[in-house]
Amino acid sequence: MQTAPHLSGSLQPAAELQSVSRIYGTFAALRNVSTTFAAGSCTVILGENGAGKSTLLRILAGLITPTRGTLTVLAGSPHQHRGRIAYMSHAPMLYDELTAMENLTYFASLHLDSTCPCVSSPEMALRAVGLDPHLTRTVGQYSQGMRQRASLARVLLTSPELLLLDEPFSNLDVLSAQHMVELLADFRTWPVAPLNGIPRARTIILTTHQAHLAESLADLTLTMRNGEIVARTPRTPEASL
Repeated sequence: MQTAPHLSGSLQPAAELQSVSRIYGTFAALRNVSTTFAAGSCTVILGENGAGKSTLLRILAGLITPTRGTLTVLAGSPHQHRGRIAYMSHAPMLYDELTAMENLTYFASLHLDSTCPCVSSPEMALRAVGLDPHLTRTVGQYSQGMRQRASLARVLLTSPELLLLDEPFSNLDVLSAQHMVELLADFRTWPVAPLNGIPRARTIILTTHQAHLAESLADLTLTMRNGEIVARTPRTPEASL
């Protein structure tokens, strides 16, 4: 499988967390998490339900704020760089009564200030994930695998620099999951223009409890338990072959 070139050594980190906690009342969803996500890398976050995986992604996406600690995303805050970040949640966030093309045309209209060619061509985004833009079936009639691909096309509309995926393999059969892995590997090879002369690269951070599905993508695997990172496993040289 083709993977993106490893450029992280010459790039600013995509995201950094220093002693980040997220507390709800007496419950700590995240506990003093410190980690760095290298630009141009794919990080897979493992853990059972309730481990803190989704909370970590939502903090990176700027949907919730840390109770304590410091967060830097793309050398700023998530709110400063919303156009460079895309988040795909458990829910597909699509309108079931519309076709995929109608869905993406609507979402594209919300991003008229984007320079991504996919925004001006939802057809391009759908073809990128292997869906026929002329399919007249509504999304409500799609299989789970097709819905996941349509959801991925939605988040790819803005050609994000940082792609955050929460359980993208959930409820997928083996073939659909493999197709999703191939789509994400291809996304990492998409070129991204420098910003103010600073080089950039596509970065993926995804959560799953199915480690074997994302193994071929992972440059780094983080294992979470009870809101903490309990293990860090870098890709071995053999796994890169």
